[in-house]
Amino acid sequence: MQFIIQNFIQNPPILLGLIATLGMLLQRKPMGEVVKGALLAAFGMVILDFGVGILVGSIVPINNAFAGIVGGEVAEGLNDVTFTAQYGSSVGLAMFIGLGIHLLIARFTPIKTIFLTGHMIWWFPFVFVAAGVEGGLSGTPLIAFGAITAALYWSIMPWLLRKYVWKTTGDEDFTLGHPTGILSLISGFVASKVGDTSKSTEDLNIPKSLSFLREISITGGIVIAIMFIVVGLMQPTLVPEGGNLVMYAIENGLMFGAGLIVMLQGVRMLINQIVPAFQGISEKLVPNALPAFDCPIIFNYKPNAVIIGFIIAMITSTITLVIANSMNLFGVLLIPLVITSFFEVGTAAVIGEGNGGLRGSIIGTIVAAVVMVGIMGISVIAYRTTIQNWLLIFGGNDFSFFGTILRYVAQFFGGIFG
Repeated sequence: MQFIIQNFIQNPPILLGLIATLGMLLQRKPMGEVVKGALLAAFGMVILDFGVGILVGSIVPINNAFAGIVGGEVAEGLNDVTFTAQYGSSVGLAMFIGLGIHLLIARFTPIKTIFLTGHMIWWFPFVFVAAGVEGGLSGTPLIAFGAITAALYWSIMPWLLRKYVWKTTGDEDFTLGHPTGILSLISGFVASKVGDTSKSTEDLNIPKSLSFLREISITGGIVIAIMFIVVGLMQPTLVPEGGNLVMYAIENGLMFGAGLIVMLQGVRMLINQIVPAFQGISEKLVPNALPAFDCPIIFNYKPNAVIIGFIIAMITSTITLVIANSMNLFGVLLIPLVITSFFEVGTAAVIGEGNGGLRGSIIGTIVAAVVMVGIMGISVIAYRTTIQNWLLIFGGNDFSFFGTILRYVAQFFGGIFG
């Protein structure tokens, strides 16, 4: 079981390659097409992962520098490594059992989504098992709690998101499987009420001399370079010893832009192979099933909204965070969530754009960014003995929102089971 978990379930390229293989075999495709489709799906996932890795690598230095500016320091302990060392087997079993429950839900209930974001198949049981530990659960009740809650999340959240995703993309072949869920639902709902779909982020009147800004990789790279310069002026330790701030900013801007190009290429390859292959699984095993993909899958539909959302999220969340820290609202010093601002709130901005145009995207993003800081602050209180420091970096999303709720649900059951 451990071998299967480590080498297949926690290995997204292999997992999606096998899913593509199964889908095409069920459609009785020629073996040549099966091999080609499986490998291209796996290649697409490798490229997507590599692109995301480049993006995260170019963002992390800013995140660390921001921590220094606000005086925050993520101490050792209370993170993914220390928690996994003690509870890794419980997380693995919860993930394995949860996947089985998830497939049963898709097969026998009206909620027919199949969660295909490989690394998130690990992280949700990880967070929900930590919620169980905080609530006083252990042993078999802890594993059952993590498995059931993860399965419910994998099934229900992509299902709730599907109509917002469809309206944004105009494509009803997939939905999202990513911890952006609550932020995207909020952004989409707000945008649908206050937005104006007649004016789109993609229709911005950009002079011909600046038409290159329509390319998301160029715009993203410029934004990151400017951000490095601004943060570097406030926190000189951002630049490696002996380095030059401007050149360091340009290098990371180029890295970020290249990461976007690589990531979006992986997205296109993955969609081209997985969606057609998934029809075979849907027809034979889980009728009318809907694949739920990682959030970059949606970036190519509204690329301007991603960058606009990232910028607005960083400004809004940083102001909110400074206010929260100055008032000591949460008893823990919060640091800016650069990674969450790009991936989760960037996705929320795209959903806001699809449901409310330019105005909807902006207002939806502002609301989502404030909520991001609020739920992150509450969650680090709820997880103070397990993964608090991990959430300070990767929280402010569904991990924080649902994890906090489940921590208190677990406390109720903990009083019964111990």
